[in-house]
Amino acid sequence: MSDATSLPKSGDATGRPKGDEDITVVHLMRHGEVHNPDGVLYGRRAGYHLSELGRQMADRVAESLAARDITYVVASPLERAQETATPIAKTHGLDLATDERLIEAANVFEGKTFGVGDGALRKPGNWKHLTNPFQPSWGEPYVEQVVRMMGALDAAKDAARGHEAVCVSHQLPIWIVRSFVEKRRLWHDPRRRQCTLASLTSFTYRGDKIVSVGYSEPARDLVPAHLLAGAKPVKGKSKAFGA
Repeated sequence: MSDATSLPKSGDATGRPKGDEDITVVHLMRHGEVHNPDGVLYGRRAGYHLSELGRQMADRVAESLAARDITYVVASPLERAQETATPIAKTHGLDLATDERLIEAANVFEGKTFGVGDGALRKPGNWKHLTNPFQPSWGEPYVEQVVRMMGALDAAKDAARGHEAVCVSHQLPIWIVRSFVEKRRLWHDPRRRQCTLASLTSFTYRGDKIVSVGYSEPARDLVPAHLLAGAKPVKGKSKAFGA
Protein backbone atom coordinates (compact mmCIF):
# COMPACT_ATOMS: atom_id res chain seq x y z
CA MET A 1 0.00 0.00 0.00
CA SER A 2 2.85 2.38 0.70
CA ASP A 3 4.62 4.72 -1.68
CA ALA A 4 7.65 5.53 0.46
CA THR A 5 9.23 8.16 -1.74
CA SER A 6 6.77 10.85 -2.74
CA LEU A 7 3.45 12.59 -2.41
CA PRO A 8 0.48 10.95 -4.12
CA LYS A 9 0.79 11.43 -7.88
CA SER A 10 -2.01 11.87 -10.35
CA GLY A 11 -3.17 13.41 -13.56
CA ASP A 12 -3.41 16.98 -12.29
CA ALA A 13 -1.64 19.42 -9.96
CA THR A 14 -4.06 18.85 -7.10
CA GLY A 15 -3.04 15.27 -6.40
CA ARG A 16 -6.41 13.84 -7.56
CA PRO A 17 -6.94 11.72 -10.68
CA LYS A 18 -8.58 13.70 -13.45
CA GLY A 19 -12.33 13.38 -13.45
CA ASP A 20 -12.45 11.67 -10.06
CA GLU A 21 -14.04 13.97 -7.50
CA ASP A 22 -14.39 11.23 -4.88
CA ILE A 23 -10.66 11.25 -4.05
CA THR A 24 -9.45 13.00 -0.89
CA VAL A 25 -5.84 13.20 0.31
CA VAL A 26 -5.03 13.73 3.98
CA HIS A 27 -1.39 14.60 4.68
CA LEU A 28 -0.33 13.68 8.22
CA MET A 29 2.69 15.88 8.93
CA ARG A 30 5.21 15.65 11.73
CA HIS A 31 6.20 19.03 13.22
CA GLY A 32 9.62 20.62 12.68
CA GLU A 33 12.64 20.64 14.98
CA VAL A 34 12.02 21.89 18.53
CA HIS A 35 14.26 24.14 20.63
CA ASN A 36 15.26 21.76 23.43
CA PRO A 37 18.86 22.38 24.52
CA ASP A 38 18.49 20.28 27.70
CA GLY A 39 17.39 17.17 25.84
CA VAL A 40 14.15 16.73 27.80
CA LEU A 41 11.48 14.26 26.73
CA TYR A 42 8.92 17.05 26.49
CA GLY A 43 5.93 14.95 25.43
CA ARG A 44 2.72 16.88 26.06
CA ARG A 45 4.36 19.65 28.09
CA ALA A 46 3.64 23.23 27.12
CA GLY A 47 6.34 25.76 26.33
CA TYR A 48 8.33 23.86 23.70
CA HIS A 49 8.50 25.85 20.48
CA LEU A 50 10.11 25.32 17.11
CA SER A 51 13.78 26.18 16.78
CA GLU A 52 14.90 28.50 14.01
CA LEU A 53 15.71 25.40 11.95
CA GLY A 54 12.25 24.03 12.73
CA ARG A 55 10.67 27.20 11.39
CA GLN A 56 12.70 26.82 8.22
CA MET A 57 11.38 23.27 7.90
CA ALA A 58 7.80 24.48 8.31
CA ASP A 59 8.29 27.15 5.65
CA ARG A 60 9.88 24.63 3.29
CA VAL A 61 6.90 22.29 3.55
CA ALA A 62 4.48 25.17 3.08
CA GLU A 63 6.31 26.08 -0.12
CA SER A 64 6.23 22.47 -1.33
CA LEU A 65 2.47 22.31 -0.79
CA ALA A 66 1.65 25.71 -2.25
CA ALA A 67 0.28 24.28 -5.51
CA ARG A 68 -1.75 21.52 -3.84
CA ASP A 69 -5.51 21.70 -3.51
CA ILE A 70 -5.48 22.07 0.29
CA THR A 71 -8.77 23.26 1.81
CA TYR A 72 -8.31 22.29 5.48
CA VAL A 73 -5.35 22.60 7.87
CA VAL A 74 -5.50 21.28 11.44
CA ALA A 75 -2.91 20.69 14.17
CA SER A 76 -2.30 19.18 17.56
CA PRO A 77 -2.81 21.77 20.34
CA LEU A 78 0.90 21.70 21.26
CA GLU A 79 2.91 24.78 20.29
CA ARG A 80 5.36 22.99 18.00
CA ALA A 81 2.52 21.56 15.92
CA GLN A 82 0.62 24.85 15.76
CA GLU A 83 3.76 26.70 14.67
CA THR A 84 4.49 24.10 11.99
CA ALA A 85 0.97 24.27 10.58
CA THR A 86 0.70 28.07 10.54
CA PRO A 87 2.72 28.74 7.33
CA ILE A 88 0.72 26.08 5.47
CA ALA A 89 -2.61 27.58 6.53
CA LYS A 90 -1.37 31.07 5.67
CA THR A 91 -0.18 30.01 2.22
CA HIS A 92 -3.66 28.71 1.39
CA GLY A 93 -5.57 31.53 3.08
CA LEU A 94 -7.13 29.17 5.63
CA ASP A 95 -7.90 29.39 9.33
CA LEU A 96 -5.90 26.89 11.38
CA ALA A 97 -8.08 24.35 13.21
CA THR A 98 -7.07 22.38 16.30
CA ASP A 99 -7.84 18.72 17.03
CA GLU A 100 -6.92 17.31 20.46
CA ARG A 101 -6.79 13.82 18.92
CA LEU A 102 -3.59 14.75 17.06
CA ILE A 103 -1.66 15.31 20.31
CA GLU A 104 1.57 13.53 21.27
CA ALA A 105 1.31 10.14 22.99
CA ALA A 106 1.34 10.21 26.79
CA ASN A 107 4.60 8.94 28.34
CA VAL A 108 5.62 8.35 31.98
CA PHE A 109 9.14 9.56 31.16
CA GLU A 110 7.88 13.03 30.21
CA GLY A 111 10.07 15.71 31.75
CA LYS A 112 13.11 13.43 32.02
CA THR A 113 16.21 13.17 29.87
CA PHE A 114 16.18 10.08 27.72
CA GLY A 115 19.46 9.91 25.85
CA VAL A 116 21.53 6.88 24.88
CA GLY A 117 23.09 5.49 28.07
CA ASP A 118 22.86 8.73 30.04
CA GLY A 119 19.20 9.26 30.91
CA ALA A 120 16.15 7.88 32.71
CA LEU A 121 16.76 4.25 31.79
CA ARG A 122 19.79 4.09 34.09
CA LYS A 123 17.58 4.52 37.17
CA PRO A 124 16.21 1.23 38.58
CA GLY A 125 13.06 2.99 39.78
CA ASN A 126 12.02 3.48 36.16
CA TRP A 127 12.48 -0.14 35.10
CA LYS A 128 8.96 -1.08 36.24
CA HIS A 129 7.64 0.97 33.34
CA LEU A 130 9.49 -1.17 30.79
CA THR A 131 7.82 -4.53 31.47
CA ASN A 132 5.51 -4.64 28.46
CA PRO A 133 6.70 -3.24 25.11
CA PHE A 134 3.57 -4.54 23.38
CA GLN A 135 1.10 -2.20 25.09
CA PRO A 136 3.42 -0.26 25.87
CA SER A 137 3.73 -0.14 29.68
CA TRP A 138 5.48 3.27 29.68
CA GLY A 139 2.75 5.24 27.97
CA GLU A 140 -0.50 5.54 26.08
CA PRO A 141 -1.59 2.16 24.68
CA TYR A 142 -0.98 1.80 20.95
CA VAL A 143 -4.60 0.79 20.37
CA GLU A 144 -5.84 4.03 21.95
CA GLN A 145 -3.52 6.01 19.69
CA VAL A 146 -4.95 4.23 16.65
CA VAL A 147 -8.53 5.02 17.68
CA ARG A 148 -7.97 8.74 18.20
CA MET A 149 -5.73 9.19 15.16
CA MET A 150 -8.15 7.38 12.85
CA GLY A 151 -10.86 9.66 14.21
CA ALA A 152 -8.75 12.74 13.41
CA LEU A 153 -7.96 11.46 9.91
CA ASP A 154 -11.61 10.75 9.18
CA ALA A 155 -12.63 14.19 10.42
CA ALA A 156 -10.02 15.85 8.18
CA LYS A 157 -11.15 13.71 5.23
CA ASP A 158 -14.74 14.83 5.75
CA ALA A 159 -13.70 18.48 6.10
CA ALA A 160 -11.72 18.41 2.85
CA ARG A 161 -13.75 15.87 0.88
CA GLY A 162 -12.75 15.93 -2.78
CA HIS A 163 -9.70 18.05 -1.96
CA GLU A 164 -6.70 17.78 0.40
CA ALA A 165 -6.08 18.33 4.11
CA VAL A 166 -2.96 18.72 6.26
CA CYS A 167 -2.93 17.45 9.86
CA VAL A 168 0.16 18.32 11.92
CA SER A 169 0.91 15.79 14.65
CA HIS A 170 3.80 13.92 16.28
CA GLN A 171 6.09 11.05 15.34
CA LEU A 172 4.74 8.16 17.42
CA PRO A 173 1.01 8.66 16.74
CA ILE A 174 1.74 9.13 13.04
CA TRP A 175 3.81 5.96 12.85
CA ILE A 176 1.28 3.94 14.85
CA VAL A 177 -1.68 4.89 12.68
CA ARG A 178 0.32 4.24 9.51
CA SER A 179 1.34 0.84 10.86
CA PHE A 180 -2.30 0.05 11.58
CA VAL A 181 -3.44 1.07 8.09
CA GLU A 182 -0.62 -0.92 6.48
CA LYS A 183 -1.45 -3.94 8.68
CA ARG A 184 1.86 -4.07 10.56
CA ARG A 185 2.25 -4.93 14.23
CA LEU A 186 2.02 -1.85 16.43
CA TRP A 187 4.98 -2.61 18.72
CA HIS A 188 8.24 -1.74 17.00
CA ASP A 189 11.83 -0.50 17.23
CA PRO A 190 11.61 3.34 17.50
CA ARG A 191 14.81 3.63 15.47
CA ARG A 192 13.01 2.12 12.47
CA ARG A 193 10.17 4.64 12.26
CA GLN A 194 9.93 6.27 8.85
CA CYS A 195 8.71 9.62 10.10
CA THR A 196 11.40 12.27 9.87
CA LEU A 197 10.93 15.82 11.15
CA ALA A 198 8.55 17.81 8.88
CA SER A 199 7.77 14.70 6.83
CA LEU A 200 4.42 13.96 5.19
CA THR A 201 2.62 10.64 5.49
CA SER A 202 -0.18 10.97 2.95
CA PHE A 203 -3.39 8.92 3.04
CA THR A 204 -5.42 8.81 -0.16
CA TYR A 205 -9.12 8.06 0.26
CA ARG A 206 -11.55 6.93 -2.38
CA GLY A 207 -14.81 7.86 -0.76
CA ASP A 208 -14.38 6.80 2.86
CA LYS A 209 -11.80 4.07 2.21
CA ILE A 210 -8.03 4.52 2.36
CA VAL A 211 -6.62 3.15 -0.90
CA SER A 212 -2.95 4.12 -0.62
CA VAL A 213 -0.33 5.62 1.70
CA GLY A 214 2.55 7.79 0.51
CA TYR A 215 5.55 9.25 2.31
CA SER A 216 7.76 12.25 1.49
CA GLU A 217 10.36 14.49 3.13
CA PRO A 218 10.16 17.99 1.61
CA ALA A 219 12.67 19.35 4.16
CA ARG A 220 15.03 16.38 4.24
CA ASP A 221 18.13 18.47 3.52
CA LEU A 222 17.43 20.51 6.67
CA VAL A 223 17.13 17.51 9.02
CA PRO A 224 20.24 16.70 11.12
CA ALA A 225 21.72 13.38 10.00
CA HIS A 226 21.27 11.64 13.38
CA LEU A 227 17.52 12.32 13.24
CA LEU A 228 16.90 10.68 9.88
CA ALA A 229 15.12 7.32 9.79
CA GLY A 230 17.55 4.45 10.32
CA ALA A 231 20.37 6.64 11.64
CA LYS A 232 22.57 5.10 14.34
CA PRO A 233 22.08 6.50 17.88
CA VAL A 234 24.59 9.11 19.02
CA LYS A 235 25.39 9.35 22.73
CA GLY A 236 23.78 12.47 24.18
CA LYS A 237 21.56 12.96 21.15
CA SER A 238 18.15 11.30 21.33
CA LYS A 239 16.24 10.70 18.11
CA ALA A 240 12.98 11.85 19.68
CA PHE A 241 12.70 13.96 22.81
CA GLY A 242 8.98 14.47 22.42
CA ALA A 243 8.61 13.98 18.75
